[in-house]
Amino acid sequence: MDMEMRQGVFAVKLCELEEEYGRLQSRIQICQEKDSAQLRQTMAQILDEYKERDLLLKQRVKGCCMRSVANLAQVQLDYQKRTEDLLRTELRAEMSGKNHTSEEDRAEASTLFAEYAIDFATQAMRYALYASMRALVLQAKAEEMEECGRQAARE
Repeated sequence: MDMEMRQGVFAVKLCELEEEYGRLQSRIQICQEKDSAQLRQTMAQILDEYKERDLLLKQRVKGCCMRSVANLAQVQLDYQKRTEDLLRTELRAEMSGKNHTSEEDRAEASTLFAEYAIDFATQAMRYALYASMRALVLQAKAEEMEECGRQAARE
């Protein structure tokens, strides 16, 4: 892989990440101004998008020809299921009775959950940076070895 191609190898994924982050940020900001009915409607739309992406991820697990990549997609699915279970059961149970009403308990649990989900996304971005650097280092090393092989063949 030449230098020019290596520099752009993650360009598409970075654009996707930037778009998704922009969508996340603007939706949260806009939704903070909406009334309850509008929030429920937006949440239903977001849930549909989430389910669509979830289905695509499941299809990747089934259709992927590389077991390790399919396993990585499965880890994402497992994470999603586990976090949903935590929100629906454990977190709500722990918050039960901490506020004046059960609705306040649920709201506080959901807020705490959202904060940790954002923290998890931040950590995932850090790991993506590390994985990208590792890939770039290995690509550069492979190029160096290929160049050494060509030089040895010329001599």
